[in-house]
Amino acid sequence: MRTLATILIFLAGVVIGASGASAQPKVTGVRIGAHPDKTRFVMDLTEEPAYRVFALPDPFRVVLDLPELDWQLPAEAWRKGGGMVKALRFGLFAPGTSRVVLDVEGPVRIKSVFTIGPTDGRPHRLVVDLAPVSRQAFLADPGRAIQSAKALPALQPSQPQIEGKTDDRITLVIDPGHGGVDPGAIGVSGVREKDIVLRVAQELRRQLEAKGRYRVILTRDKDVFLTLAQRREVARQAGADLFISLHADSNRSRKVRGASVYTLSENASDAVASELAERENKADLIAGVDLEGQTDDVSSILLDLTQRETMNLSAKFATMMVEELSKRVKVLANTHRFAGFVVLKAHDVPSVLIELGFLSNRADDRLLSAPRQRKRLAEAVRAAVDRYFSWQATLRRS
Repeated sequence: MRTLATILIFLAGVVIGASGASAQPKVTGVRIGAHPDKTRFVMDLTEEPAYRVFALPDPFRVVLDLPELDWQLPAEAWRKGGGMVKALRFGLFAPGTSRVVLDVEGPVRIKSVFTIGPTDGRPHRLVVDLAPVSRQAFLADPGRAIQSAKALPALQPSQPQIEGKTDDRITLVIDPGHGGVDPGAIGVSGVREKDIVLRVAQELRRQLEAKGRYRVILTRDKDVFLTLAQRREVARQAGADLFISLHADSNRSRKVRGASVYTLSENASDAVASELAERENKADLIAGVDLEGQTDDVSSILLDLTQRETMNLSAKFATMMVEELSKRVKVLANTHRFAGFVVLKAHDVPSVLIELGFLSNRADDRLLSAPRQRKRLAEAVRAAVDRYFSWQATLRRS
């Protein structure tokens, strides 16, 4: 009997634990309504949420911060705008905080924010009403954050705390681009860039760590947002010997496909590189980060001796990377390109950005969604890393 009682108590604990683990509020629907005097955004939730809503300029955005949520919605639900809302996205912004960002056509006033309890079989609803205003009126009074009476937890910094070098292994920092509230490019099949690059990064870490020669750190190992500066800070804290940022972008032409490698320069090598850098450098804005008062650290790259040496080493690795990619996958013409990427601007860490392909191209989208192609790409990066550090060792011996 004691054994049976013990089993029943254990099972009860499992059930309680499981129900507790699944107690995270869920988002079950979103919709946008255009009215003569306002645009209304509505979220359906399983619980009444705490919230904070505020607007930002240039580009104009409305940001909703909420407790960490379980988003039970198809990607298509977030592609459609309406009224003054051009587009919207969601995701984890920081530990404990989910964020929704509404891109709006122009300056808006947050007219009202309120919740409606469950009625007539309908769930909890969070309602945000937006009304157009002039730019002058917005800048004169952009509106303070509107918060619920129910307290929203304070934003917790998501900057990973990384231990510096502890042994003689080579330290590599792999940066899966985008994440959390910033999905990156959306493929023709609906696959998200942030998911593809994380899977490649995890496979690359597996291959590199298997050699025992490398200490490998990912800037993010889950679907969370990091600013561009936070990604560089991981490399700095770790004492990285090499920083590799992974992306899989889109292009206006769906015919463009193939992998490419980018290094830092004030002047872009071509129009594609320039457009790509411009998009990637807006990652913080996309996530609803207020950059007012911050300097543009791409506008001028101070090429001191350290920076020049770092850029030379980055270019050397990029050359090896292009050669290894060319053996295994289709590459873009003029494969090594350069532009002013903020994420590459660590003055003492050789850094490259690898575009794994273009999710706007049907063939690249299909390949990058397959584990076999992701393994091939990881093998190419691993081979280039091996070559680069063997070359470094030879230099030291000579």
